[in-house]
Amino acid sequence: MSKLTHFNEQGRAMMVDVSEKTETIRIAIAASSVIVNETIHSQITEGTNKKGDVFAVAQVAAILAAKSTSSIIPMCHPIPLTGVDINFKWNIDETVPHYEVLIEAEVKTKGVTGVEMEALTAASAAALTIYDMCKAAGKEMIIGPTMLLHKTGGKNGDYHRNA
Repeated sequence: MSKLTHFNEQGRAMMVDVSEKTETIRIAIAASSVIVNETIHSQITEGTNKKGDVFAVAQVAAILAAKSTSSIIPMCHPIPLTGVDINFKWNIDETVPHYEVLIEAEVKTKGVTGVEMEALTAASAAALTIYDMCKAAGKEMIIGPTMLLHKTGGKNGDYHRNA
C-alpha cells in the first residue's frame, strides 16, 4: 500500500510539503449552476433585483472566494493567483419553463500546486451569491451540480471532463 500523502507519522492530517515541486503554469476551470424561477430570471436580466446587479455581485464574490480558498479548505496551500475570470450564461427551456444560470470559473497561477480547489470554490461562491441575492423572489432555487471541467499543469497532467 502506498503512503498516504496528507498524513504524518502519527496518522494525523498535514499539509503536503510542495517546496521541491517544479513551478509551472496551472489553469483550472470549474462549473456550477443555479436553476431559478421566471421571476428571478426576469429580475436578473432586467436588472430589477432589489439587492442590485446579481451577476456583478456574484462575480466579485467568486473572485474573493478563489483568493480565500486556503482560508476555508484546510489542506489547500495559499497560492498567488495570476488570474480569475467568471462567466455566466443562460440555459433556457421555455417549454418547462426552465431557467438555469450556468457559471464557469477559470483560475490561473504560476506555481507549484494546482488551482482546482480555487476554481471550484469560485464557482460555488458565485452560485451561493446568486441564491442569496435572489432568495426573496423564491427559495426553490437549485444549486449545482458543481464540477471540475478542465485542469492543466502539474505532475498528474491535464484533465478534461468528458461531456
